[in-house]
Amino acid sequence: MSGSTGREAVAAVWRIESARIVGALARYTGDFALAEDLAQEALAEALVTWPRDGVPRNPAGWLLTVGRRRAIDAFRRRSALDDRYAALARNLGEGGVVSGNAPADPARDAEDVLWDPDQIDDDVLALMFISCHPVLAREARVALTLRVVGGLTSDEIAKAFLVPTATVQARITRAKKTLGAARVPFEVPPPEERAGRLGSVLAVVYLIFTEGSSASSGDDLIRLELASEAQRLARVLARLVPNEPEVHGLLALLELTAARFPARTGPDGEPVLLEHQDRRRWDHAAIRRGRAALARAQQVGRGLGAYGLQAAIAECHAVASSVEETNWERVVLIYEALGRLAPSPVVDLNRAVAVSMAQGPAAALTIVDELVAAGTLSNSHLLPSVRGELLARLGRGDEARTELELALRRCGNARERAVLERKLADLG
Repeated sequence: MSGSTGREAVAAVWRIESARIVGALARYTGDFALAEDLAQEALAEALVTWPRDGVPRNPAGWLLTVGRRRAIDAFRRRSALDDRYAALARNLGEGGVVSGNAPADPARDAEDVLWDPDQIDDDVLALMFISCHPVLAREARVALTLRVVGGLTSDEIAKAFLVPTATVQARITRAKKTLGAARVPFEVPPPEERAGRLGSVLAVVYLIFTEGSSASSGDDLIRLELASEAQRLARVLARLVPNEPEVHGLLALLELTAARFPARTGPDGEPVLLEHQDRRRWDHAAIRRGRAALARAQQVGRGLGAYGLQAAIAECHAVASSVEETNWERVVLIYEALGRLAPSPVVDLNRAVAVSMAQGPAAALTIVDELVAAGTLSNSHLLPSVRGELLARLGRGDEARTELELALRRCGNARERAVLERKLADLG
């Protein structure tokens, strides 16, 4: 096997199995930070061993067993030869498994890969709850989730969010220290705490997807790998907690939004506005998945939550043959419901856009002017962008130009800036 093939195998196995490996190690050591370090040590050894000796017959089992052995070494160094050490060492075969060769007892080692299959899902779920623990800052939750649940490297996370790798590494290190200092147990929260904590998990997944679907800065409008990772995390959650309606609502929202990705950019990566998109290029399989997830959210819940309502809006776009044929009155009603359930200036701004399509720009401008008067979204380019568009439709060209120029100054994404520049040029 070539070195590059071996490294590719390591990367593929790690991306698929890393959450289960870290979760299992955390459960057996009782130490989340140690488990993540042990998994990274196993990964480093695989990068050396697999290209040289070949990929083992049971790659995940190899990584997991190496991680367990490293745990034993760590406890030995700490002179902690107690019951925990004995429990970790129990049933380990002698030799063989630390290299790419066959283990001493292949049958038993294969059984050990998922040595407690009934708890594997709980391990991954616990890992998600810990990575998104409220004791951590938002940036730390995102970095830790992408690292230990998503299996991304620090370099990949840094590239995705356009920050230095050292910054990501520092966030992860601080997060693990914070979790250790807070003595956060490795467990799925009890039912009475789960609903509140699940909101943090969903918010992190949503944040990752939002940055991927509409990059806040940089040269690309969409960061597909980041958005795809959020979709994968949402699918994992939907399997782990199948009776939580907002999990299915979030999954529906992500699927229906991502379905438009193929038509959102042109050949050179330039943005294509909704009214100009070729809807034949939309991912109709993703639309079907999204609508099925939305139906599931409605089935298991007593009405849609905030993510489910946003998914219902996305569904209105997905089933319409054109912008003109979209049921804008329904979209307005859903935004009104969303505003009551989860009020925010962004929801009001989006409602204004829907109102402009259903009732005309004058009615929408009233909503936008209220947002301006309230001083909300003062650093966002979205508010002056929408206001400029409405003013242009009302024939107030000079005022529209002022607003679009302000939006241009605030916008950090090069592709969105190009759209604003074209709108300014169209004003003459």
